[in-house]
Amino acid sequence: MAGAEPDKVPEKVALRRFPAVLRKRAASFGYAFRGVGAALRTEVHLWFHAAATVVVVALGLYCGLERWEWAAVALSVGAVWCAELVNTAVEAVVNLVSPEYHPLAGRAKDVAAGAVLVMALAALAVGGLVFGPRLWSWAAGT
Repeated sequence: MAGAEPDKVPEKVALRRFPAVLRKRAASFGYAFRGVGAALRTEVHLWFHAAATVVVVALGLYCGLERWEWAAVALSVGAVWCAELVNTAVEAVVNLVSPEYHPLAGRAKDVAAGAVLVMALAALAVGGLVFGPRLWSWAAGT
């Protein structure tokens, strides 16, 4: 490759690397799905979130939500799931590095759990704003 510019990869080499890059990206998705699956198998709180997700989606379909309402619901559900998964990861790392009780380890776990609580309350507020008027009308018989 004499004369080739140092920061440019010859086209044939770049094309050969492309499938390897795709394989690595696909593998990273596999690791992510494996992590979600592991958390679902071991964390009871995620079972609750999964059940709540099914109920919210079913209620959204029944109520015929507008596109922006689906966006708000989807972002809220996704944020709660993300907070719970991060909380699970924090707990696992804390348990690994501090098998014995330590006040800082306890604080880290409490703060991570608090993040889930705050996100769940925010999602509950979104749910109230999206579903509240419909459910209120339905309950009132109007």
